Amino acid sequence: METFQTGPILGTEKRQLPAATYNLMRTLFHQCNHSCLFVPVRSVQYQAIIDEIEVSFVYTHRRSHIEFCWRKFKPQQRESLDDSVPYEFVYYDPQALETMQRMQGEFHLFPQQLYARNHEKELKKFSSETVIEFNQKS
Repeated sequence: METFQTGPILGTEKRQLPAATYNLMRTLFHQCNHSCLFVPVRSVQYQAIIDEIEVSFVYTHRRSHIEFCWRKFKPQQRESLDDSVPYEFVYYDPQALETMQRMQGEFHLFPQQLYARNHEKELKKFSSETVIEFNQKS
């Protein structure tokens, strides 16, 4: 079990998370069957910790310190599953404002890769014995 801490809240901002990112993140979280999912965001050297209500971000060189989080997601405000999801960006470190400029775009890449890997593993579970060929007669 890992323990994480925050400093005082330095600020909050209302933001929008693209639908594809939100939907993929929630799908991965529910498939993991754990209380949280750790997703490395290697390109910016952060780790995202996804739980039922928020996503917390820790810098890999200060692993126990949460720099910022995304919380208070409001998917019910969408008119369709393709609409972005409002959320609150909360930061505990001044560095978070700079990091956030890249994070949403970078973050989406890694859950996408994780999902693709998991999907590939599921497909490999099927063997030729479990697949029944259907031959259509002309």
